[in-house]
Order: sequence, then C-alpha cells, then structure tokens
Amino acid sequence: MSRFSELGHRLYTGDVSYDFIARRRRWYLISAVMMAISLAALLGFRLTWGIEFSGGADFRANTQVTSSSVPQMRTALEGSGVPGLEEAAVTTINNNQIRVQTRPLNAVTEVPKVRGAIANEVGVKSEAVAYNLIGASWGSQITNRALLALAVFLVLVALVIWIYFRNGTMSAAALVALGHDLLLTIGIYALVGFTVTPATLIGVLTILGYSLYDTVVVFDKVRENVRDLKSSTVRTYSEAANLALNQVLVRSINTTIIGVLPVAALLFAGAVILGEGPLKDLALALFVGMIAGAYSSIFIAVPMLAQLKERDPELRKHASRVASRRAKEASRGRSTQAGQTGTGGSHALVTSGQGTTDPGVPEPTNEELAVTGSASGPTRPATGATRITLEPTTAPPTVASKPLTEGGAKRPQPQHLPRSQRRK
Repeated sequence: MSRFSELGHRLYTGDVSYDFIARRRRWYLISAVMMAISLAALLGFRLTWGIEFSGGADFRANTQVTSSSVPQMRTALEGSGVPGLEEAAVTTINNNQIRVQTRPLNAVTEVPKVRGAIANEVGVKSEAVAYNLIGASWGSQITNRALLALAVFLVLVALVIWIYFRNGTMSAAALVALGHDLLLTIGIYALVGFTVTPATLIGVLTILGYSLYDTVVVFDKVRENVRDLKSSTVRTYSEAANLALNQVLVRSINTTIIGVLPVAALLFAGAVILGEGPLKDLALALFVGMIAGAYSSIFIAVPMLAQLKERDPELRKHASRVASRRAKEASRGRSTQAGQTGTGGSHALVTSGQGTTDPGVPEPTNEELAVTGSASGPTRPATGATRITLEPTTAPPTVASKPLTEGGAKRPQPQHLPRSQRRK
C-alpha cells in the first residue's frame, strides 16, 4: 500500500485528523483576500467582452496560413484607412482560413474598405471575403439570457439540495461556495485579460456544476456522520463534520487532479499553440473553476455549515453534554491515577546517614521494614547511600482449628515442646 493510500485509510478511520473546522477563520481570510483581488481586477481592468456581446464585424477569408499571416493582416488593416482597427482580433482557423473581428462598422462606408484590404492581402476577390455584422443589441440579449440562466441554475441548486438533504442550512452553504467559485473565475478572467465569449459562459456553468458535485459529496458524508449524533455524547456536530472532511479529503484531491490535468492540456493548446479561439476561453474557465470548486467544498462549504448549525439551541445543548461527559471522564481518570499512586507495594528508597532522601515518604520504623541482607544477618546502613526495599507487612494466615471428636480426645495429642522436654 502506498503512503498516500495509507494516509487516506488513516484519515478515514480517524487515526490521523486535521481540524479544518477549528481553523475556519484562516480559510475565510484566504478566501476574502482572493475575492478582494478579483473585485479589484473587475473594477480596474474590467472584462474584455467578445464580439458576440459587445457587437462588431466578423470577416473570414480562405488562404494558406503561415507564421506571418497574422502580423501581415494587421498591417493591411491599419492601411485600409478605417480608424479604430488597432484592437482588431486576428486569428487563424485550421491552416486554410483567417478570421478578423473588429469594432462595429458602417455597412456602407467602412465595410467595403475592410473587405478590400483583406482581399488584397490574401490574394482573392473582395466578394470572396465573407462578413457578418453583429449588433450590440443582440449581444445585450445574449448577456441578459446568460444571467437569467445563471439565476435559474442557482435557484434549482438550492431547491435540489434542500429536498435531497432536507436541510436549508446546507443549501445556504452550497450557494456561498458557488458564489465564491464564480467570483474567483470571473476575477481571473479580468486579471489575465482573456476575452469573454459564449465558450466562457459554457465553462462557467460547467465548473459550477463540478463545484456543486464536490460539495454534495462532502455534505453526504457529513449527513452520514451526524445521523445518530444526538443519541450519544461521543462528538459534537463540528467534530462529526470535520471527520467527514478528513474521510473524503483524499478522494477530493484525486478527483481534482484527474480532472484538472486534461483541462490544463487544453489550456496550453489554446493559449500557447493556437493563440486565439474559443478553446482557450473554455479551458481557462474550467481550469480556474475546478480548482476553486475543490477548495470551496472543503474549506468554505463545510466549515460554514458547521458554524451555522452550531447556533441551533439543541446542538448547543448537545455540545454541552459532550463537554460535561469528557470533564467527568477526565476527573475520574485523575482520581484513578491518584489512587494507584497511593496504594501499597514495594518502594525503593535511597537513604543517607541522616535519613531518607525522598521527602514525600516518612521514615519507616523497624517493624515496618524488611531489610534485605546476606545470609549472616541483616545489612545495616553505612555512612554512604544505601538502597532499602520496603515490603508490605502482612499477617500470617490463620488456620481454623477443627473440633476434636471423643475418640480423638483419648489419643495423645501432638505436643509443641522442645524434643528434650517431651514426655516419653
């Protein structure tokens, strides 16, 4: 068995335990710092909305893609005479198509100039360059629908958790964890400057589902541990929840690692190899959200659940009973230990010429001591230190005498006299 598997077994059985619940303020502080950074990024850098949300013009042309296709196309756009094309997004699709996304353009005066510049660069006719104009109103409708879908998703999540666990506190803790994951993911997008596209929305909804799955797994173990909690005084609610966290910790780590590795490969392919495209936006949302979801299910959802549940008056009384039982056991243990220390048995003392060196034991009398010595007689203490063994004095066992019968009384009885004084 590997060390990690052995650690998982010891965590599950309770031999090894880390107190996540007692250190919840530390996790709250870390999450607060990360969310503050995310909010600062949203306010300072703002999100870069894709053409699908902000509106604009999309041009595509077939050509043989080379390593210099993108910079040459940017130069051609700047020479088209249309202002405001410095921020145009130029990407390649496979090896035979180039894509240009610009700000909203005038269909009469600006679109023909841009189409002509692209056609001259790739060596085709202007009519061969396909284009599509996306209005800002359409992007606004997509944004509103995405927000509505997110709200419906959160409401359904709260209802499903409440129905499944029959516990409204679990629903509240799960929603807080989901909000934490959502804010961190959007903040990272604003911080790195990635474009928000429909693929980003797909990724965000996906990671919310993943975070919910991880949280439900932990909550299910918590419910199992607290099922018969009030019928005994073994542990409190927080201790049972902390045991559940330790029992699923290895599983959460393994699941997160296995899920993040392929997403990291997608992110590398989209950001480094391809450079642009929906793959990069989707992979970033999945990568950040999966890590944040694993963190929130362990360090946010369950500690907050335990904190809210401990406010229940019945659970407070239960915690008091647990503390009272433990205090009685500790007091009983101290009394037993003190009784064992004060009972009889042999004691070893080191004495000097002035007496014993152990001030806690009084100096015994001759009748209470059995001094060990040689066959010639007892060993008396010398001027130096002498080791004396104190033996408990016990009375000799008494033998019950049997009444004599009439015949036995006539027989001569044994005489306890010296041999020389016995009558012959």
